[in-house]
Amino acid sequence: MVGAMEGVIAKGLEELADLLLKLPQEHSCQRLLAMAVREIAKWEDVALVRVWQLREGDICDRCSLAEECQTRVKCMHLVASSGRSFVDKQVVWDRLDGRFARFPIGVRKVGHVAKTGDPVTINLKDDRGWVVDPKWAIDEGVKGINAQPLLFHGEILGVLGIFTRREIDQDLARFQRMVADHLAMAIANAEAFEKIRDLHSKLELENEYLRTEVEEIRNFGEIVGRSEPVQQIVSKIELVARTDASVLVTGESGTGKELIAREVHRRSQRKDKPMIRVNCAGIPASLFESELFGHAKGAFTGALRDRPGRFEAAAGGTLFLDEVGEMPFDLQAKLLRVLQEGQYERVGEDRTRHVDVRIIAATNRNLKSEVEEKRFREDLFYRLNVFPIEAPPLRHRQEDIPALVAHFVRHLSKRHGMKAPSVPKAQLQALANYSWPGNVRELQNQVERALITCGGKSLRFEVSGAGRAGGANSAGIDSDAEILNEVQMVDLQRRNILKALKQLDGRVYGDDGAAAMLGLKPSTLASRMKKLGIELRAKRRPWDEWFNCIQDSVA
Repeated sequence: MVGAMEGVIAKGLEELADLLLKLPQEHSCQRLLAMAVREIAKWEDVALVRVWQLREGDICDRCSLAEECQTRVKCMHLVASSGRSFVDKQVVWDRLDGRFARFPIGVRKVGHVAKTGDPVTINLKDDRGWVVDPKWAIDEGVKGINAQPLLFHGEILGVLGIFTRREIDQDLARFQRMVADHLAMAIANAEAFEKIRDLHSKLELENEYLRTEVEEIRNFGEIVGRSEPVQQIVSKIELVARTDASVLVTGESGTGKELIAREVHRRSQRKDKPMIRVNCAGIPASLFESELFGHAKGAFTGALRDRPGRFEAAAGGTLFLDEVGEMPFDLQAKLLRVLQEGQYERVGEDRTRHVDVRIIAATNRNLKSEVEEKRFREDLFYRLNVFPIEAPPLRHRQEDIPALVAHFVRHLSKRHGMKAPSVPKAQLQALANYSWPGNVRELQNQVERALITCGGKSLRFEVSGAGRAGGANSAGIDSDAEILNEVQMVDLQRRNILKALKQLDGRVYGDDGAAAMLGLKPSTLASRMKKLGIELRAKRRPWDEWFNCIQDSVA
């Protein structure tokens, strides 16, 4: 008898050891619980094993125990089940949607354990008050029920319920308590692994999002266009980027001077270090020195702590001085010292600091004139102007307008979550005929405004006729030198219509037609063409030949 008992104990310990070896290997909580109940259900005299976990209430309107639930907020969810019928060997108890799929907190034995954290051990011969279906227990030979809390660091993670076909004595209850403790630890580990995986996935997504955003920002800033002025700029950037020479970028507002500076930095050996921008026009003169060089605690009222300046932040990288012509004259000497010696002091500090920074400056002012007017130091000008790059105005690179428009449409559509609309050729031609006093920045604003107002249709731009490059002067008449008579006005109108027709291959109607380019209704343009003797009946001939013919006939 003693030998048989020892054999049962040895087998039980072996089964427990197998389970304990398997528990830490599973890092998915769902798979862990399914594996655990499946393994425990294989043990001798085990009829059914179930695990409930505390979760938000989700089926309160159809829960079989809804009347006994007081809070209807959280309850115990059946998350794993395994067992086999003694009466019918084909019946398995692995469903999770039966009438005991949910237990309200404090209700029945599972809810009681979840509320109190105390185990409940029942031998049916002594107490059947906890058994909802005594007939099922009798038919299946169930003699004992043990509901153990799954506790980890004092927190109830769930409830383990084991239905056995033998009575539960103190030793068996202690054995099942041990199983519950190890299972709780495995659940906590699995949940921790899942949180780590979720956080890792979230970080990967955020990283990818940020990488995409940075790439989009970089792409949005790439120099777009293949015109001769742009190619010259790219060539200059490639030449100077590999050096540490100071660069002075000049040009009108809105021509992309900062973009050129960023391209120089991006193609340089300092590209892995920061590029720090200083808007010289936006810093009060009283704070300029502190912004550039930093200050020590107590250096002036409000200096509550040591603060590094922009030079220190840009160490090893590039400092971009935007609108450098706005720098206060008395600070230009200190900037010159940094450029010449690589040394500076923080405001209110005697310690001399050394810094390795490349300087790229930009301005829309004529610094030579500023030097002549004694508003800008000549020695600083020559120190900054080692390698000058001039950003051309948009009116000097109008052949880049279609590429710029396509670029802005693509990126602005993505930014606003819109489908990229089409851009009629007539609209592009209208943009090309505009003088663009605001340069690329104005073009970007025009594209964004048209994108917002297009309503999903093709883009239409609002450019002022007063700013057009192709006005009366383009027809060979100086509008400031003489007043046009009626014949000249008619001739100018005729030539303007012919020019639009030629550029658009004779199309009159539609968004891509001459009427749209000229800002006229198609019927109005057709009427004027008829009045001016411009007919398209010979369009079967090559367009240039027809155009020359009709132009000669009306000249």
